[in-house]
Amino acid sequence: MKACSRRAAPARPPHTGGVTYDRRGHGKSEAGPGQGTRRQDEDDLEALIERLGPAPAHVAGSSFGGSIALGLAARRPELFRSITVHEPPLVATVAEDPDALRQLRPTRASMDAVLAHLGKGECRQGARRFVEEVAMGPGTWERLPAAVRETFVHNAPTWLDEQSDPDWAEIDTDALARCAAPVLLSGGTQSPVWLATILDRLAAALPRARRGTIEGAGHIPHVTHPRRYAAALTRFVRTS
Repeated sequence: MKACSRRAAPARPPHTGGVTYDRRGHGKSEAGPGQGTRRQDEDDLEALIERLGPAPAHVAGSSFGGSIALGLAARRPELFRSITVHEPPLVATVAEDPDALRQLRPTRASMDAVLAHLGKGECRQGARRFVEEVAMGPGTWERLPAAVRETFVHNAPTWLDEQSDPDWAEIDTDALARCAAPVLLSGGTQSPVWLATILDRLAAALPRARRGTIEGAGHIPHVTHPRRYAAALTRFVRTS
């Protein structure tokens, strides 16, 4: 439910342009029947890279899109020339960290409240609560352009589906360690500390990881600080 941030986008180097796509349940892509899984999203990304080819590709994903990219990289590392991810919510990596779990508790409570709204079909109420309590902070819903608010509302049912996937927050860090592609793990200075802890865990697993910071940004920098985010991504891709 993060507007465009839920995309994992295979991209060509900056001088030849890039490709983005609407993943399942977003934009012009229909949701599949029954319970969806992150593995399905990974398989879609795999098919796109192979169809658009030739692999390996530069791939960028934010939030759940980052989880999709890393999940596929753990299985098919040869598809990636570089990976850029911003704050993938892979909370299973901090499941045994008491400090991270304590920091995560308020967010979990807000997410449960959002899910309660969505379960009753209250997509607008759930989207607004998600934006203000999970993704961007109090008061930000009204400051968003109307089109962006409607995107959150449209994507809301998919977020409910994602959270019902028991493996949505898992990652095989041992398999991920076999990914030799350079990886930029970015975070915002205004984001919750537990997201930075997840980035620390991923950086320890990935052999060619680099940490990056988007100053002044939070969880969706492509919406709040698009120039800074694009500049950081472009610099990394050009040197990878």
